[in-house]
Amino acid sequence: MKLFVILSRVPYPLEKGDKLRAFNQIKELSKKNQIILLALNDSKLDPKALDELKKYCVAISVIPFSRLNAFTNLVRTFFSAKPFQVGYFYMSKAQRKVDELIKKHQPDHIYCQLIRTTEYVKKYSNIPKTLDYMDVFSKGMERRKKTDSFYMKPFLNMEHRRLLKYEHDIFSYFQNKTIISEQDRDLIPHPDKQQIVVIPNGVDTDYFKATPFDKEFELLFNGNMNYPPNVESVEYLVNKVMPLIWKKLPAARLLISGASPSKRVLALKSERVEVSGWVDDIRYNFAISKVLVAPMQISIGLQNKLLEAMAMQIPCVTSSLANNAVGAIHNQQIMVADTPEQYAAAILELLENEAKAKQIAYNGYLFVIKNFNWQSTTAQLEKLMKNTRV
Repeated sequence: MKLFVILSRVPYPLEKGDKLRAFNQIKELSKKNQIILLALNDSKLDPKALDELKKYCVAISVIPFSRLNAFTNLVRTFFSAKPFQVGYFYMSKAQRKVDELIKKHQPDHIYCQLIRTTEYVKKYSNIPKTLDYMDVFSKGMERRKKTDSFYMKPFLNMEHRRLLKYEHDIFSYFQNKTIISEQDRDLIPHPDKQQIVVIPNGVDTDYFKATPFDKEFELLFNGNMNYPPNVESVEYLVNKVMPLIWKKLPAARLLISGASPSKRVLALKSERVEVSGWVDDIRYNFAISKVLVAPMQISIGLQNKLLEAMAMQIPCVTSSLANNAVGAIHNQQIMVADTPEQYAAAILELLENEAKAKQIAYNGYLFVIKNFNWQSTTAQLEKLMKNTRV
């Protein structure tokens, strides 16, 4: 099968969830299919990106756009009915390239990741198409309305309304729709949302595996540290949870790890809180930490940080919202908490009871091995595509 994949970002390096998902799906799909990739790019291209992607793609097109392009896109979108999440990524030069590639390669199937890329292929009713909603942008925008500055409220209200309409309307343009979790599927504003197929992420368990290192930190928070849900969660951890931990364990240290830490994240640094920024091999930060804490305050998406830590046999503490997407059993495979006091109690139990920590870690590892691997999740996606007709 010739598969035309359209992404809003170049899927390398793997510092963001959409890149991780796209890269591993492409890697698995390439074993039996020809991948033609088109990726938009609004940042500096990693020098290793094309070499990595050439291992799995027969053709690669990267469409760069500058800050001027982005500004023009946003201004144009303001006067349309489309969400900024969609308009920001739409360019006529990219449309011409999409049309050229489709004419040249005659793909058997088109795969769009996120609603950001869907405008490019709406007109191709003669080719089977799959949309990976992945996350529910409208719900994320709704939650941002509650936390962002008052002067952002009019813009956020506008974007929320547009996203609701677009997520509904785009549904009918694609034969297949996928998403990352059941709870995300239930948030899609469409009466037939049960038709959306849940395709969870996986973990490369050959890469993420238990590694013996001396533990330098009691706690770890990991993720893209410029992403608002991660920023809000780590602020909650430092300001609400850690004071309760420090009452019992004054020397406990927290490592905040991940790309592009914002000013708000950098402001959390102290003698007991370290902010590492981007690291070439995230496994090292996992390995030198005793417990991963992910006190996520919103329920969108699947937290890869949890799956990766569990694969490395690091015990995890997270919110019930985040665990709803994972589906691990509280107090057996993971620890679940929703208040500062509950987080502190769960963390202290794992830090002070080594046997309990090891049991949670091992059970979590077995759970991930069984339920989250890229081979099986992508095989489900591939079967869906191959059985699609227009």
